[in-house]
Amino acid sequence: MPIVSISLNDEILSELDRIQKTMGFTGRSEIIRASIRNLISEEKQQGTLAGLIHAILMVVHDEESEQIVTGIKHNHEDLIGTHLHSKVDGNKCMELFLLHGDASKINVMTRDFKTNKKMDNVKLVAM
Repeated sequence: MPIVSISLNDEILSELDRIQKTMGFTGRSEIIRASIRNLISEEKQQGTLAGLIHAILMVVHDEESEQIVTGIKHNHEDLIGTHLHSKVDGNKCMELFLLHGDASKINVMTRDFKTNKKMDNVKLVAM
């Protein structure tokens, strides 16, 4: 089996250790493998979306990233039916976008958030 090295900061390592204890993983590597399997599964599901769809996109980020979120939002405003912004914890914000449009365009918007390192969490639920 090939070995892949990654660098993680102390905060992520602490979270991995916490997850290992609370969820019963046998080690950090198993958590990372499970995370990768989950990402692959989500990507496959997203790749099967086609035509006009309705979706909810949730984005969690810190306050300092608000301009990035606004920029992405303006690039995809034709998809957004409703946008809710809420401060959820300290300097963390949650954005909920109710989307309607072509699946490929919604996938691009989702990818724009997911590939931005300033976003803490991005989740798409499509119908």
